[in-house]
Amino acid sequence: MVAHLARLKLRLLANGLRRSPWQVVGLVFALLYAGGGVLLALVGLGALSTQDADLRRTVVVLAGAVLVLGWWLLPVVAFGVDATMEPDRFATFAIPRAQLVAGLAVAGLLGVPGIATTLLALGGALPWWRQPLAVLAALVGAVLGTALCVVGSRATTTVLAPLLARRRFRELATVVVLVPLVLAGPILNALGVVVDRTAQSLPAVADVVAWTPFGAPWALAADVAEGAWARLLGHVAVAVVALALLVLVWARALSRAMVRQRSTSGVRGHAGLGLLGRVPATRLGAVTARCLIYWWRDPRYAVAVVIVPLLPVLLWFLGGGDALLVLGPLTGTLIGWSISADVSYDGTAFWMHVVAPLRGRVDRLGRVASAAAIGLPATLLMVLGGLVSSGRWELTAAMLGLSVGALGSALGAASVLSARIVYPVLPPGSNPFATPQGGTTASMVSQLVGFGALGLLLLPGVVLTLVAAGTRSVPLGLVAAAVALGIGAAVLVLGVGVGGDTLDRRAPALLTSLRAMA
Repeated sequence: MVAHLARLKLRLLANGLRRSPWQVVGLVFALLYAGGGVLLALVGLGALSTQDADLRRTVVVLAGAVLVLGWWLLPVVAFGVDATMEPDRFATFAIPRAQLVAGLAVAGLLGVPGIATTLLALGGALPWWRQPLAVLAALVGAVLGTALCVVGSRATTTVLAPLLARRRFRELATVVVLVPLVLAGPILNALGVVVDRTAQSLPAVADVVAWTPFGAPWALAADVAEGAWARLLGHVAVAVVALALLVLVWARALSRAMVRQRSTSGVRGHAGLGLLGRVPATRLGAVTARCLIYWWRDPRYAVAVVIVPLLPVLLWFLGGGDALLVLGPLTGTLIGWSISADVSYDGTAFWMHVVAPLRGRVDRLGRVASAAAIGLPATLLMVLGGLVSSGRWELTAAMLGLSVGALGSALGAASVLSARIVYPVLPPGSNPFATPQGGTTASMVSQLVGFGALGLLLLPGVVLTLVAAGTRSVPLGLVAAAVALGIGAAVLVLGVGVGGDTLDRRAPALLTSLRAMA
């Protein structure tokens, strides 16, 4: 049965590659990226063999602990990354629980992350290659460490499955992931300072971590190299007991998941039409209201909103003062461009636009109006914040014009792109950082090309604003504002028109593509 489940996972992966050429390209990029990272890490581990035993032990234990911790925590905030072998898919099959656990664990290693982790774990023997017994202990630790990675990951996701199904938890997880990503620079700088100040204490930290399930498997080689046999037995016991407990927890959670019934009793009822009852009873009003609901309830849209309050912190770290002047243009660009995947986010629900039929320009205008209702106040607020922080009040007109123009240009360009290209996205309510197979490359290429075109449209206003800032010229700032606003208005009008006409022609083809991706 274990071999059968492993073959099933491989068959599912192979079938996924046949569905879209983009998935093949994405897999190639993933293999190249992971292969390069693994090769670099293995070279570093090999070079580590020339260092003293304390440094080797410290690096291997701490790096291994981070690897295990990443496997345990990543599925909690990046749920949906791999849903091909979910437990509830096997609820109707009489598979013995022990075989199902073993089969799912093996299947968890069949993929780019699993293969990369296995190679890195085995590479933990390189620093000890001069001592055969230590190499043997390192290989045993690699097996235990890899098992802890996979079993811990599966146990975490299975136990937390009921919680992960709640939309509010997913939205909170989105914020938890987004904050460190946006503030990666300040965080890494602070960590660098902490490491510099506490470098002498890292061996002591490794000693403590080695007595946890995260670090115990990676300390076995150092124990053998130092002849610390009692400590070796203790670390083996910690790793084996932790693995046994995780298997037990996973098996019991799996048993509950197999019989758990999906219930809709927690769905709340809503009286009235909500926002749809507060807009004009027209097709434009319906599209606008529906898109505003998306902005409020769908975490995929919420990313553009959540990231805005973090921008001042990031820009302050990068330069402060004058650097905060770009808050307005950056906010307008981000929020305006966020509708570039609107049709893809609609999914198969886009059929309502096709059979209505809804004119493309009405669709484009409704989506633009909903984004502008959020983006315009946020952009103006950020412009004010940047001017207050920098004290460059002579640039008020230039920054207002550039920021609002950037919002208009982004909305117009996004209106054209989303009418021409659709690609696989996660369903509503899913984590916006977990991309389905086959969608990464297509979205990356289309977004890169579209964003490059948007950059060219913004270039005249940006250049004039920079010259106005350098010369402190108010008249030139007014010229920059007029140029940026003019370009933004023209791109917005043309984008709605061209995007609407494109949508009228391509709506059936887009719906066919969306159905194939479902």
